[in-house]
Amino acid sequence: MSIVAIIRSGERSTQARLAAEALRLAAQRRQLPIDIEIDGQPALSAGQIAAAGHVLLIGEEDDARLGRRAARRATLDAVLADPAGQLQAQEAGRALRIVAVTSCPTGIAHTFMAAEGLVQGAKALGHAIRVETQGSVGAQDALSDAEIAAADLVIIAADTQVAVERFAGKRLFKSGTKAAIGDGKALIRHAIEEAQPWAGASPAAAEAANQEKAKDGPYRHLMTGVSFMLPFVTAGGILIALAFALGGIYAFDDAHKGTLAWSLFQIGAKSAFALMVPILAGYIAYSIADRPGIAPGMVGGMLAASLGSGFLGGIAAGFIAGYGTRELNRRIKLGQHLDGLKPVLILPVLGSLLTGLLMIYVVGQPVAAVLAALTEALKGMQGSSALALGALLGAMMAFDMGGPVNKAAYAFATGLIASQVYTPMAAVMAAGMTPPLGLALATRLFRNRFSADEREAGKAAGVLGLAFISEGAIPFAARDPLRVIPALMAGSALAGAISMTMGVQLKVPHGGVFVLPIPNAVEHLGGYLIALAAGTAVTALLLGLLKKPLPQTAG
Repeated sequence: MSIVAIIRSGERSTQARLAAEALRLAAQRRQLPIDIEIDGQPALSAGQIAAAGHVLLIGEEDDARLGRRAARRATLDAVLADPAGQLQAQEAGRALRIVAVTSCPTGIAHTFMAAEGLVQGAKALGHAIRVETQGSVGAQDALSDAEIAAADLVIIAADTQVAVERFAGKRLFKSGTKAAIGDGKALIRHAIEEAQPWAGASPAAAEAANQEKAKDGPYRHLMTGVSFMLPFVTAGGILIALAFALGGIYAFDDAHKGTLAWSLFQIGAKSAFALMVPILAGYIAYSIADRPGIAPGMVGGMLAASLGSGFLGGIAAGFIAGYGTRELNRRIKLGQHLDGLKPVLILPVLGSLLTGLLMIYVVGQPVAAVLAALTEALKGMQGSSALALGALLGAMMAFDMGGPVNKAAYAFATGLIASQVYTPMAAVMAAGMTPPLGLALATRLFRNRFSADEREAGKAAGVLGLAFISEGAIPFAARDPLRVIPALMAGSALAGAISMTMGVQLKVPHGGVFVLPIPNAVEHLGGYLIALAAGTAVTALLLGLLKKPLPQTAG
C-alpha cells in the first residue's frame, strides 16, 4: 500500500518540512512507501495520486487532481504531534493480513487462549489472521512460507523464546500471552502502530535481537528452560512410577537386571531424569544467546548434575552460559569471511570453557551445599513449617493463574523433582487444580451469583481443573477480581497446606487426575484427595459468600 501526502504550508513552511520528514520516518518504520508534495514541490501527477492506496491532505481543504477520489484530511499540528498515528488512521480502512505465533512455558492453556484472543481481536477489527500455536505437542497450524510472505504484520505473543528468522523483512511485534488473552483487539491495534521491520540475520539484526532479549529479562529465559525440561520430567516420572509398580521399590538393583521393571527404571531415571538439568540449562542459554548458547548451557548443566548442585546449579549454568556466550559473540569480530566459524567452532568452545570452569571452581560447590541444605530442610518439614510452605505455594498458584507468580511456584516444585523432593509438587498441583474446580462447584451451588454465560463456562472450568489447567479460572477472575481472586487463593492455600502437612508426594509435574491412577505416581493418595476436596469446597463457599446475587436471577 502506497500513501500520497499533499501539504500546504501557508505561512508555516518550516513546520511543513518538519511534518514531511516526520511522516517519512514513520512510514519507513512501517515499511510503507510514501510520496510527499509540499506547496507543489515536487509536483505529483494525477496518475501518481490515482495509483496511491491512500491520500492524506494536510493543511488544505481540497485538491482538483483528486476528482472524486476520497482523501483523509489532517492539520499540520496533528501531524507534528503524532505522525505515526496519522499513518495508522490512514490504514484503518484497509483489512490487514496478519500472521501470529503464540507460546507459553507449559504449552497448554495460555498458548491457545492467546491464539483465541488474537483471532477474536482481528475479527472485531476486520483484519484477516492466521495463528500458529507452539504448544506442548509442537507447532500446530504452522504458517506456510506463502502466508508469511503475503503478511502485512507479524505478532509474536509468547512467554518463551520463539525463533523469528523466517519473518525477516516483515513488520514484527512481540508481546507476552497475557496481553493477547486480556484484550486481543487492543494488542493488534498496538502492534499495527509500533511493529518494526525485522531485518533477519544481518549483524544489525543480531545486535537488535540481543537488545530485545536483554529487555525480556531473566524470567522469560527461565521459563523457556522450564518449558523444554517439562516433557523429560513427565516422561521420567511416569516411567519410574511404572517401574516401581511392576518390580517394587528395588526395581533398579542388579537382582532385577533385564526385567521390564529394571528397563523402565533405566529409561525413566537414568535417561529422562538425567537429561532434566542439562536441558534446563541448555535452553535457558538458548533463550539468551540463541543456538550458540545451547552447547555451553548443556555442558554446564551436566556439570551441575555431576557436582550435585541439581536444578539450582542448572539455572546458574544456563545464565552463565547464555550471558557469557552472548557477550563473547558481541565482542569477537572476525570479519565477514570468518564469522561463519563463530556459531559452530569458536562460541561453543569458548562458551563451554567459560561455563565449565566457573561451574567447577566457583559456582558448583556452593550451590550444591545450598541445594543439599534445602533438600534436607524440605524432606524434614513437619507441622507448622510444612503447613506454611504449602499455604504459600498454594496461594502463589492461585494469585495469577499461569502468570509470573504461579510459574515461579511451579518452577520451584518441578525443579525439586530432580532432587527427589516430591512434596512441593503435590502441593502445587492440588493448589493449581483447586481454582477452576472451586468455580465449577460454585456455579452449581450458587447459581444466582453467576450469569448464564458464567454457569456454562463453569462446566468447562471443571474439566480444565481436572486436567490441572488453572487458567480455566481466568475469565471469572477477570470479571470480578476483588471477590474471586481472594476466594481462589484461600482455597488453594488450604489445599497446599493440607497436602504438605500430610506428606503427599507427586513424582509427575502435570496431568491432574489423569496421573493419579498410575501406581506410585502419588504417595498418600488419600491425603491428596482430601486436600483437593477441602480446597475446592472452601473456594466454592467463599465465592458464594463474597459474590452478591445478580438482580436478574435473585430469588
